Amino acid sequence: MRLPVSRNLPHAALILLLAAGAPGFAKDRPAPLPANGPQSDYPMVLGQPFVVDGVTYTPADTLNYDVVGHAAASSEGGDAITASHRTLPLPSYVEITALETGRTILVRLERRGPMTGNLLTELSPGAAAQLGIAGQAKAPVRVRRVNPPEPERAELRAGRTAPARMDTPPSLRAVLMRRLEQQGPGVQVSRPSPMVMPDKVPPVPVGGPVSQAIPAGSAPVTKPVPAMARPETKPALKPASAAKAPDKGAWLVQVGAFSSRPRAEAIAKAVGGEVTAAGALWRVRIANLATTAAADAALAKARAAGYTDARIQRAD
Repeated sequence: MRLPVSRNLPHAALILLLAAGAPGFAKDRPAPLPANGPQSDYPMVLGQPFVVDGVTYTPADTLNYDVVGHAAASSEGGDAITASHRTLPLPSYVEITALETGRTILVRLERRGPMTGNLLTELSPGAAAQLGIAGQAKAPVRVRRVNPPEPERAELRAGRTAPARMDTPPSLRAVLMRRLEQQGPGVQVSRPSPMVMPDKVPPVPVGGPVSQAIPAGSAPVTKPVPAMARPETKPALKPASAAKAPDKGAWLVQVGAFSSRPRAEAIAKAVGGEVTAAGALWRVRIANLATTAAADAALAKARAAGYTDARIQRAD
């Protein structure tokens, strides 16, 4: 006797097998990419040049940026480890070192600024607290652009802190502090001081022959006295004219020397300077500066454009 066979059994078995394998297929599916990935740092934004307190700042993608200056805490950014900057791309990453303590932290630049004053950067309250400068109106710092690994970038993007950096050693901090002091306006003011020295030289020899004329007698002494007075009056006029040289504007800012003339011309156009030949190189200078204040402003403009080795020189 044959038992009845249902034709629906094979279909039911196939359905059960597919249902049992479904969880395995789901586990093999690739997980979706996190929204907070490397693409969150791109595209970087530069923006147009802008003016702060009479100085024009031109944003530039400067890879080897390493500058000393002053920093303070701002009210923006909250607990996130962020800061503002006038020229570096947004966003970008920098290591900021407190020169008084050596503490160094990784910071994400997210804002353009400071928009007033002479601060190099303004830190969020969270970044200022981590660096240890909260409450300071003007803390000396070093800002150095870096390219951190993606896990550290992700921590900062998420509002958390990156792993701690090694403290900067005292020997390096001393060098950086001297570099910061040399950037001040007092360095330029002390340069014309040697020109005052010739003004003090003429009274010394003039007093010499006069004191000798009294005991030496009348006839023999009167002959050498005018002979000594004549050469002394001539040098006295020369230092007087030289002392007026700083008032005429004998200052310039040496931005740099470059092997490519087109590059030098482009840089001169950006900083408002001029190009001169110097052997196989092309020098970029900002000349015809009438006062030390104008020289300081031109120096700040060149350094803000990324040329941190720029310096003030006498034009003569």
